[in-house]
Amino acid sequence: MPIMTEPTPQPLKRCACSNPTDQCPDLPRTIAPAKVNPDTTLVLDVRREADFAASNEIIPGAFWKNPDKIDAWIGAVPKTHDVVIYCVRGGAVSNTVVDRLQAAGVRARFIEGGLEAYKAAGGKVDRK
Repeated sequence: MPIMTEPTPQPLKRCACSNPTDQCPDLPRTIAPAKVNPDTTLVLDVRREADFAASNEIIPGAFWKNPDKIDAWIGAVPKTHDVVIYCVRGGAVSNTVVDRLQAAGVRARFIEGGLEAYKAAGGKVDRK
């Protein structure tokens, strides 16, 4: 009779690539504001609720996701698409959310400098 052993835990993947380490060389954490194309990528607005409410702008086609409630929505983010996230300035909020998404296997990056840098680079915004 064969001896049953517990499976060896595998390290978490930071993205959907084949490299099973915590640092994925295939996917940078950030994307330059001028390279964001909301027509070809899934864009998530992860500004804090107060910042989102105080603004009347959003990147066209973006979906707002409350970063404080990430546990409620992270499972619905597709692992088969490139995902770009942004907050106001690309700081702590974006870093925290991109870490969680990549650890869950999502190919996620955040806009360097956030929404403000995206607009400064000529990115279009819609009124919400």
